[in-house]
Order: sequence, then structure tokens, then C-alpha cells
Amino acid sequence: MALYLADHPGQPLSPGEITKALDVPSSGAVFEALKRMAAAGYATHQSNPHRFTVTQAGIDAAGALPPPTPRPAGSSTARHGRRQPVTRPNGDPYFPRKLAGSTDVDVLQRLRDKRIPVLLYGPPGTGKTAVAEAAFPDLLTVAGTGDTIVEDFVGNFIPLPDGGYEYVYGPLVTAMREGRALLIDDATLIPPKVLAVLYPAMDGRRVITLTGYRNERVEAADGFYILAGHNPGVHGAILTEALASRFDVHIEVTTDFDLARHLGVPAAAVQAAIRLNADLDAGKLTWAPQLRELLGFTRVRKALGHKAAVANLAGRAPEDDRTEVISALAAHFGTDIVPLRVGPQR
Repeated sequence: MALYLADHPGQPLSPGEITKALDVPSSGAVFEALKRMAAAGYATHQSNPHRFTVTQAGIDAAGALPPPTPRPAGSSTARHGRRQPVTRPNGDPYFPRKLAGSTDVDVLQRLRDKRIPVLLYGPPGTGKTAVAEAAFPDLLTVAGTGDTIVEDFVGNFIPLPDGGYEYVYGPLVTAMREGRALLIDDATLIPPKVLAVLYPAMDGRRVITLTGYRNERVEAADGFYILAGHNPGVHGAILTEALASRFDVHIEVTTDFDLARHLGVPAAAVQAAIRLNADLDAGKLTWAPQLRELLGFTRVRKALGHKAAVANLAGRAPEDDRTEVISALAAHFGTDIVPLRVGPQR
């Protein structure tokens, strides 16, 4: 209840409205809890009709609370199709999203079964890496940069403590031999000449030759699969025709704002992000908060309180976009916003 009020700062809410929004059976119990919050200074209470508005103390207290626990199966929320999470290798939950009449996790798994390479594209922080990890527990990853070289894929000689050198196979060779999935993250930052090492492994041959190590021939085992991630708005990211044509399926990955709400992101933050993403799509901005930033907002809110979390979100915007981002956040949070800064004491 405290979290719900904090998500609607400055908005007087009736006990009935809160009862309906939280889908709880007793408005009387809600009313009593609201009165206790008002008595503690976490909300103001207006009579005739009864309305409750969160105070700054209530917002700060709510920021220290954990997000709501998902309801068990059989509850009204579960009956309306709340998604069940898939555990990623790092232990974090991933909530599958709708795609092609199924879920993104299921679609990726079916594409792998049919050996159909997929390119995931969208702004940073929308969940491209997360969905790949959720779909493929055996995933290996190459993080692409402008400095990535062929040896980062196939392997190289490394010095031994007692002298001499040993050839250590790279993730491409390991994935081929063990029949694992390989994600090329930020693939379009990698020089095209380097990416060419992948092409023989992706076509009908499914074979590469290690010219730097005895001309060893590496054949792909069953299960070997390549997918890639592309951030179109990132400086230096170039999707060449040669690369694009190697991936038969291109899937745009955007922020799921309904999922953000489900994971406890305050409504004001979600609405501000929706507005900013509309400006991003229209070419008015180069940055807008995605799921990664929204989840970070909830963590900072829990650790430092509501005001600091809003200020931190504003500070994450690039300088060129910061004025517009602050304006959008202020419109939805209803407060003056200054990015976090260490400076003279006031």
C-alpha cells in the first residue's frame, strides 16, 4: 500500500481506489491501514470524502521497502496471466515477453532447433543479452568492441609460467565443439573483417580452419548456434549488408513497460520513460531510460530514497539530452530535480 501511494505522488486517492488497484478483498482493512499511515506522518488524510495523499516521509519510507512479492498461482493476478520467470545463469530472474504468438524465450529456442541465426537489435538496456541467457543456459558470449580481433573468437597462444606457449581455444571453437550457443554482443562494433571468421561456421559448411594453429579443422557439433546483438543508436555501430544477410531473423527488442510495473518500478518513472522513448523514436533525443535504468531506479530508491533515485535517473542522461529528460521527470514526479552532485555544503 505504501509503495502504491508513493507511485502516485501528489494524487489524493480514496480507499476504494486503492483497494481496487491492489486487488485486495477488504476496503475496510485498507482504510484502517491508511489511517495508521496518516497518523505516522506518511500520508495526509482529507475527510468528506476520504482521500489520502502520500507525504515525502511516506515516499522515503516506501523507497526502503522491497518490491511486492508476486502472488501465488491461483490468485486473481495469476489467473490473469502473470508471467513466470526463467532463471538466468547469474541467478537473476527473466520474465519472458510475448513474441510471434509465443514468448521470446520459446521463439529463440525454436530458431536454434532449426539452425536459424537471429539478430537482436534495440537500444542498450532493453534485455537483449538477458533473453539470450534465459533461452540458452549453455550460452557463451563475445563482447564486441572496435578492438575485437579474430583471436578473440578462435583463440591464441598464451605464455606459460615456466616458459614456452600454449594455444588456448576461443569461445567460437569451444561453442562449435561442444554444441553450445554463442552470442556476439554488440556485433556491429566489431570490424567487418574480423566478423568474417564467423561466416563459414554459420553457413552450410559449419566448419572453420585455425590458420594460426596447425591449420586445424573445427567442425560444429549438433546444437551449435550463433546469435548477435546490435545497438543501432550506439556510436560506431554499423550493420553491414554482409552481416545482416547472415541472420535470417531480425527481432527488435524494446522495453516492456508492463513488465517494469510488475517488477516494482513506480508508475511515475514508467510514464516518464514512455514519454522519453516516444521522443527517442521521433529522433528528438538520443537517449531514454530503458528497462535496465528503470530497474536501477528501483534499487537506488530502496537504498537512498525516492528523491535521490529521481536525481540519479536524471544524471544518467547524456548532457545533450539532460534538459529534456529532467523536464519529463519533473512533469511526472512533480518536483524540482537536480542530478546527484558532490559539492559545497548548503
